[in-house]
Amino acid sequence: MKPHVTCLMATSVDGRILPRRWRPQGGSGGLFEKVHDEIGCDAWIVGRVTGQEFARGNPYAKSAAKSLPRDNFLVQRDATAYGVVLDAEGKIGWGRADIGGDPIVAVLTRQVGDTHLQGLRDDGVSYIFAGDRTLDLAAALETLNRELGIKRVLLEGGGVANGAFLRAGLIDELSLILCPAVDGAKGAPCLFDSTDADAGVAAPVKAMTLLSSTVLEGGAVWLRYAMENG
Repeated sequence: MKPHVTCLMATSVDGRILPRRWRPQGGSGGLFEKVHDEIGCDAWIVGRVTGQEFARGNPYAKSAAKSLPRDNFLVQRDATAYGVVLDAEGKIGWGRADIGGDPIVAVLTRQVGDTHLQGLRDDGVSYIFAGDRTLDLAAALETLNRELGIKRVLLEGGGVANGAFLRAGLIDELSLILCPAVDGAKGAPCLFDSTDADAGVAAPVKAMTLLSSTVLEGGAVWLRYAMENG
């Protein structure tokens, strides 16, 4: 069973997602965190680049004492919420087991080496496998539901991760905080982005239905859309 996936993001009016570049300055002013808490979730998902911002360690270098099976490794199964990070090649050395109290779950491909798996185990970080050389996002969601009982997921960037879920037809709802700011120049990722290899792949979105629009403090607007894929 696939969890319900809501993509929650805060953007400038031109759809960019790096607040440090926005003008006027001020970012989302804490609105993202407030909306995140209001919606609630069993897990939140970010891509590797965003996940790296939370890491405290270096890439794992200690060799594994033995070959490790490519089986899911779950340290905790009863958390209120999990921080799920897509890390297909196993590049993040965590140096921690949770983010803000939410246990980390790394989503890997089976190509990841034993050294990285041992490092995750040493840090107390859970991991699951989804694909051999590229991530199978649908399989990852199904595993999170089956193994951890996750039913509601907030997808929270970056742009490449959001775009991958969009093109896979896996986003059920878009929850967008539109902030009164502009970026106005090239170089920043968008709400939905892609790698060069996926630049020509169209998203299978058939319809978007406005569920609600709410004016927030500071002139921001919270827009909620139901997504119909097919």
